[in-house]
Amino acid sequence: MEPLKLVYTEAYLNRLADDVLSHDPGFAKGAFLAFVFDDQWDDRELKQRMSHIAAGLHRFIQHPYAEALAILKKAAPNYGGFEAMFFPDFVQQFGLDAWDPSIDALAWFTRFSSSEYAVRPFIKKDTPRMMAQMQAWAEHDNEHLRRLASEGCRPNLPWAPALPAFKKDPAPIWPILNRLKQDPSLYVRRSVANNLNDITKKHPEAVLDWAERNHGLHEDTDWIIKHACRTLLKAGNTRAMRLFGFEDPASVQIKAFTIKPTALPIGDTGCFSWVLVNEGTALVRQELAIDFLKANGTLSRKVFKVSEKECEAGPHPYEKTFSFQQRTTRTHYAGGHKAHLIVNGVIKASLDFTLE
Repeated sequence: MEPLKLVYTEAYLNRLADDVLSHDPGFAKGAFLAFVFDDQWDDRELKQRMSHIAAGLHRFIQHPYAEALAILKKAAPNYGGFEAMFFPDFVQQFGLDAWDPSIDALAWFTRFSSSEYAVRPFIKKDTPRMMAQMQAWAEHDNEHLRRLASEGCRPNLPWAPALPAFKKDPAPIWPILNRLKQDPSLYVRRSVANNLNDITKKHPEAVLDWAERNHGLHEDTDWIIKHACRTLLKAGNTRAMRLFGFEDPASVQIKAFTIKPTALPIGDTGCFSWVLVNEGTALVRQELAIDFLKANGTLSRKVFKVSEKECEAGPHPYEKTFSFQQRTTRTHYAGGHKAHLIVNGVIKASLDFTLE
């Protein structure tokens, strides 16, 4: 898979320059392209390239900020996806002191891409004012603006600076989440769930209070709650487990938990197998936890969901293969590892194995 930053090809930037030129005859296309493809271009990562493109537009659209925004707003509908996020980046870099035209532009740009990163400097600059705007967007007919209302104020939005004030106290976020908790758009509901999951990192009880108040009221809200509690469920949080019907697994046994082979080369695939024995019918959530050996000799646990279903009484055999190939997100090291079989948040069986 190619790095995302490679989306900004010469053809893409030429097309952008031509679009801007069509709305601004004085735009210096050649100078803009030379600025963008400078000596540091190859070393810049995705977000750095976005910001650099926005800086180039600012330099070579030689008009006052509001007029430059008008030009970019005309060009924006021709671009979409994450690669078009240099449009809202332009606003966060150069428009913090021009509130009204900037907010209007962010609302426009997010329809084609997303202004989720660009709203955050405005939240930090004037939290009450910006959160009032976000609440207004939560009422909007357009799903992209409703999603922005939630996504933009996530305490820990990936690839974005955190919002420390909201990590400490998420109170300003709750009115937005309450407004969107039954949103008809899955695109919006997923953002609400991710926002709540962020809040669980510092305020798990607050999210569980909210979940218990709202669970069972609407199927769309129930989906949000389940997705929002995924980190709590992986951590075996008892209150979260009981909310979704996963009771104490005292009546469940795990037998013959093995991996074949018990010693396997890095890059190979191992096969875990076991038998779940249940005394009666029960809702059972099974997870495989692996303690990976790190470079410093310590172990780091990662939990993988196996199944979640109602199990009748009796023995139930399971197998799960796992690839130990090297990945960009995980480096494997030779040595002793551990694996655990978790049922409804409780470790029921463990084993040791070796990577060579």
